[in-house]
Amino acid sequence: MIDTLPGPTALPFAVQLKTFADQEGRFQPKLCGLRLIETAQDNGLRMTVKLREFEVKDLLSLTRFFGFSSETFSLAVSMLDRFLAVMKIQPKHLSCVGLCCFYIAIKSSEEEKNVPLANDLIRISQNRFTVSDMMRMEKIILEKLNWKVKAPTALHFLRLFHARIQEQVNGDSKKVLDLDRLEAQLKACHCCFAFSKVKPSLLALALLALEIHEEYEYSSAEGLLEALQEIQQHLGVKDGDLSCVRELVAKCLVEYSSTRCSRPNSQRLRWIISGRTARQLKHSYYKIAHLPTIPESAC
Repeated sequence: MIDTLPGPTALPFAVQLKTFADQEGRFQPKLCGLRLIETAQDNGLRMTVKLREFEVKDLLSLTRFFGFSSETFSLAVSMLDRFLAVMKIQPKHLSCVGLCCFYIAIKSSEEEKNVPLANDLIRISQNRFTVSDMMRMEKIILEKLNWKVKAPTALHFLRLFHARIQEQVNGDSKKVLDLDRLEAQLKACHCCFAFSKVKPSLLALALLALEIHEEYEYSSAEGLLEALQEIQQHLGVKDGDLSCVRELVAKCLVEYSSTRCSRPNSQRLRWIISGRTARQLKHSYYKIAHLPTIPESAC
């Protein structure tokens, strides 16, 4: 049975925070596995940081194209990092792993009527494997994650913290923190491998801290810092740790917004499913060789 998180409730902030905080440690990617990815040479035989980041950007393209929720994307990234941290996969299998994590997240987070067929998802993402390959990989992923799918992600914490701060402040201060903007920034951070090693709660807190401190340079956002510090105390986060991750977030956002950054190419996706292209597709397009057998050796 797939493990899930409890849905939104009217529980007090402290209770919700404790529930998420108690669970986040159990869903963190294994550091030993992440370090292997970090130190791997780019020789086409091992998973690398660059390959992982490219895959997440592709998933972000698909999320935007289909109009799926931020929750779907964050959950897919969480599962991908957790799986990569326990399995030594070859680069040629990465696109199948990534799309399977994405598909599991879609089925866990989206309404049933919005869940695409696996065959359509493969075609639109322009991947070269079959539905049977995908179903086989999905089973491997679920088994290796012990069927624990719905982890408390940074998005859960971000929304919880944002709601708490909004309760604590008045007037113009409520308008300072735009949740849509914060969620967009979080998606950019998900594309950076460095945040795979950061606790979701700390990443969410750092995003809010960066936004609040930047606002303080231009106006006195009354009560925002106090509300942020209250959450920090609840989490037991040290000032130095928060400052370090906040600087990492700032650097990531600058790089992501620069012209040098390799961003997701949604235009590529629009082309493949245009009406004219769809009508011209031949049956042979789907007759693709199966993937090689995937070794199930853990880290």
